[in-house]
Amino acid sequence: MTIRILSIALLSLWTAGVAAQAERSVKDGVYTEEQAKRGEQVYAETCANCHGEHMEGADMSPSLVGGTFSSNWNTLTVGDYYDRVRTTMPMDRPGTLSPQQIADVIAFILKSNQYAAGKTELPNLVAPLKTIKIEPAQ
Repeated sequence: MTIRILSIALLSLWTAGVAAQAERSVKDGVYTEEQAKRGEQVYAETCANCHGEHMEGADMSPSLVGGTFSSNWNTLTVGDYYDRVRTTMPMDRPGTLSPQQIADVIAFILKSNQYAAGKTELPNLVAPLKTIKIEPAQ
């Protein structure tokens, strides 16, 4: 009986911890200014030719700022976005960006969407990114 109570207590603590992590949002300062600056460079070299110099989108490439970004990614996680970039971008060379380059580009995209920077870099691993929800900037 004591082991069962202890197991239930531990499960409750673990569940509460997971729920607290899942409550993080891009509004919580999940990247640094330095990381966004690195991402700006990567964006200019690998993304701008399709998504536009100012992320406005072109032809078949969607805008990465404003309402288009928000409506495409609202309620999903940064981990979902990371997976999309990792497996499909750049369009002419999918899968060629390093995990750090992807995280840096996402930091730049978040900055461009008016999300405030924080004191900790955006991780370059999917699991922790799955705990950060994308929400509209306003």
